[in-house]
Amino acid sequence: MCADSPDYKDTLNLPKTDFPMRAGLPKREPDWLARWERIGVYDRLREKPGRQSFILHDGPPYANGHLHIGHALNKTIKDMIVRSHQMMGFDARYVPGWDCHGLPIEWKIEEQYRAKGQDKDAVPVIDFRQECRKFAEGWVDIQRQEFQRLGVTGNWADPYLTMDFHAEAVIAGEFMKFLMNGTLYQGSKPVMWSPVEQTALAEAEVEYHDKESFTVWVKFRVIEGGAAEMPEGREGGDFDTANQALLAKDLKGAFVVIWTTTPWTMPSNKAVVFGEDISYGLYEVTGRPEECWARIGDRYILADKLAADVLGRARLDDGMYRRLRDVTTQELSTLRLTHPLAGAEGANGEWDAPRDFRAADFVTDEEGTGFVHCAPSHGMEEFELYRDLGMLEQVITYNVLEDGSFRADLPFFGGTAILKPNGKEGNANKAVIDKLIEVGGLLARGKIKHSYPHSWRSKAPVIYRNTPQWFAAIDRAVGDGQDTHGTTIRERALNSIDQLVKWTPKTGRNRLYSMIEARPDWVLSRQRAWGVPLTCFVKKGALPGDADFLLRDPKVNARILEAFEAEGADAWYQDGAKARFLGGDYAPEDYEQVFDILDVWFDSGSTHAFVLRDRADGTPDGIADVYMEGTDQHRGWFHSSMLQACGTLGRAPYRNVVTHGFTLDEKGNKMSKSLGNTILPEEVVKQYGADILRLWVAQVDYTADQRIGPEILKGVADSYRRLRNTMRFMLGSLGDFSEADRIDPAEMPELERWILHRLAELDEVVRQGYAAFDFQGVFAAVFNFATVDLSAFYFDIRKDALYCDGDTPRRRAARTVLDLLFHRLTTWLAPILVFTMEEVWLERFPGEDSSVHLVDIPETPAAWRDADLAQKWAGIRRARRVVTAALEVQRSDKVIGASLEAAPVVHVEDAALLKALKSVNFDDICITSHIALTGDPSPSEAFRLPEVEGIGVVFEKAEGSKCMRCWKILPDVGTHAHEGVCARCDSALA
Repeated sequence: MCADSPDYKDTLNLPKTDFPMRAGLPKREPDWLARWERIGVYDRLREKPGRQSFILHDGPPYANGHLHIGHALNKTIKDMIVRSHQMMGFDARYVPGWDCHGLPIEWKIEEQYRAKGQDKDAVPVIDFRQECRKFAEGWVDIQRQEFQRLGVTGNWADPYLTMDFHAEAVIAGEFMKFLMNGTLYQGSKPVMWSPVEQTALAEAEVEYHDKESFTVWVKFRVIEGGAAEMPEGREGGDFDTANQALLAKDLKGAFVVIWTTTPWTMPSNKAVVFGEDISYGLYEVTGRPEECWARIGDRYILADKLAADVLGRARLDDGMYRRLRDVTTQELSTLRLTHPLAGAEGANGEWDAPRDFRAADFVTDEEGTGFVHCAPSHGMEEFELYRDLGMLEQVITYNVLEDGSFRADLPFFGGTAILKPNGKEGNANKAVIDKLIEVGGLLARGKIKHSYPHSWRSKAPVIYRNTPQWFAAIDRAVGDGQDTHGTTIRERALNSIDQLVKWTPKTGRNRLYSMIEARPDWVLSRQRAWGVPLTCFVKKGALPGDADFLLRDPKVNARILEAFEAEGADAWYQDGAKARFLGGDYAPEDYEQVFDILDVWFDSGSTHAFVLRDRADGTPDGIADVYMEGTDQHRGWFHSSMLQACGTLGRAPYRNVVTHGFTLDEKGNKMSKSLGNTILPEEVVKQYGADILRLWVAQVDYTADQRIGPEILKGVADSYRRLRNTMRFMLGSLGDFSEADRIDPAEMPELERWILHRLAELDEVVRQGYAAFDFQGVFAAVFNFATVDLSAFYFDIRKDALYCDGDTPRRRAARTVLDLLFHRLTTWLAPILVFTMEEVWLERFPGEDSSVHLVDIPETPAAWRDADLAQKWAGIRRARRVVTAALEVQRSDKVIGASLEAAPVVHVEDAALLKALKSVNFDDICITSHIALTGDPSPSEAFRLPEVEGIGVVFEKAEGSKCMRCWKILPDVGTHAHEGVCARCDSALA
């Protein structure tokens, strides 16, 4: 261009926007949070009339620490569910909540006491509970701010807390329904017990970790046997009727060998059981090494499948023992055994009674010896066996105390502990093993590493321990008349799972169904102080099975609930509480007040009652549309909520259950402070902003385990920048757009109508995806549309018309489409990128009351769909790919610098496609100055793409001069009124 040539730059319609490419999210996001609070976005959404309610009920996080990445994932998914449904026309309400009772908080206060040298038991219980309450309040405030910083919308001014007085009253009231409907009972059975925390635990409070345990092979001597039946298949020969009496005789004095990984249960042994379908043999020791507890001549009864392994553990090689014969289960059923400690000096007869010996269906020959030692006080299968036999009184022991130590008067082992107070191995196992060695009761010993239950709070191992506890019977008929879905809690739960609840992912159904199908009765009681007490009284002198054992009086219940509403659950612990609640109806001296507290899962399981049922922003039927938590909550909140509601509502408290997996590091490892691979939400927000964290959530398949780390976050940030660039282009092109510029779709070029068709397709994808909680699917569809269909195709083509056209129908059509795109992209993405879409919206629609979060996703006319047009343009885009690839070769070879320097000849074999290409401005679509289209066969030198058959491109340079305004090379440049421009630009300048 000559120095005195005209400069047409100012005549172009170049994009104009103050929207920055650099987002600066960490600094700017707090301003939007403050703005939403100032203008009351959440409350204003509640004022929209005539909307169907949609309730996501918040599973309460625990109020005792800063948020981790799992919290961020969880709350962000919930927020996307709520926001997307609101923008699809629902009244989507969200009440955040907190779990405030229970051992973790109590444990923290006890730690503070220990640090000060204080004794918890010396502190009045109400004072202790007040300290727990204060601790929880502090963390609620901290976590509330951290959740809000993630852009999570909700009723933060009025959340629910399980420790609120009304909540405590409702929890007590829900417990009383179990009391009154006959499902509550007191029983003594083995429960998972934490010696460190000195309380019973529910399955949901247990996690499994590898643990190294002692393992022992213990000998029970056969002391008695009667006449045996002829073994099947052994009639005649040397095994005739005359020898039957020898069967029992050669077993007397032999040993039945058991194997256990809990030697500490041996003092509580009451029986040994065998399997009816297992093949057993009698084995005799014929030789031995020096270091061996077996003696030559010893005879052992073992499962044949396991005998070699057991004898090998005793250091006996193949040549040191022989198999004498079969031992039938008929023979075994005639035998009696003696405990290895029977007759031991100083045992005071503790173990002298013969041990019961019988068949049980839970015995296998997969590991061990083929026999199982039974301590029914410390194992559910053994407990249930002897319960069903009506023999519990003969086999239950109370040898293990609350702290996991043996009762002081237990011979040899009194005062020894299974675990130390810090959760480490105590001295009980060693004491038992040493004594068994001393009395000759041990055949072998060792150690094994296996998965073992631990308390998820203290991280210490747990034990099974028989204790009196309060249970909800899940197979007893619930006497409440709500029998539509079953008469028992288990029936109602299983029917709800299959008939009333939709599961995302579907595997959640199987997981919860199998758990509830196999679970025992619900242990409701905990032996702690911070929680809602079991608000019931028992008659002194009455037994648990007696009709008057439990006091069931609506008037007493009403007095308790009235006090709890006014004073909270602390009222239960005040002086004179018993007389106050019993009123003048019962003599206080005739009743015991129960001071156990409810399982904290009963608290959270009851939240549907005081959040959904009782609040103005709840739902009248007390049923939530969605419960959404991590997969661990199939054992936890989903589970306890199901059981609790089936006992009080007669059905599940939810219609949808959505489950997310766990968050791992970039290598797929579990996050751990010790490994240094944790990613904290606070750090991500400080570096990138909350929208990047939210975008990560939208990009992962949350239904499985997800990965996060520095490299992954960099990739997320790159996706964000590409999307931001798309939004910025639209803003720049719509700067002065008004309704006067709008054009009807019928008057638009095909390219614009094709975009409208894609919008109609995507609208369905987005709505269906949001309805199905598929954020990954929604974002992938919208992102690909924005970056591929728009930025790399439509915007690339229409820049020329937008920048260079005058007030033409083509430019007005493009801007109309950009406006329609703007409203859909911003609202489609607003539930995910809450801050960025607000920034985009306000850039175009400023104003104190303006917010993208106050609008709905626009309805998309069905008339925009045009399948025939879409098919036509699919062919046009295939042809374009060949042309652009051919030009890229010329650009790489530096034959041309830009595609506008080209005027290729395109050979198209398909007549229909050729006709389609000729019906549109194919040179504009390929961003060339000219294109010649022909149906002639492609010459050999033509460029082809293997995946696109029937199209060849012969490169030619454009002829003419370069337009000084639009840069196209055309023959007519310089022939118009304005110097150095083409006809189109000359018209625009006029």
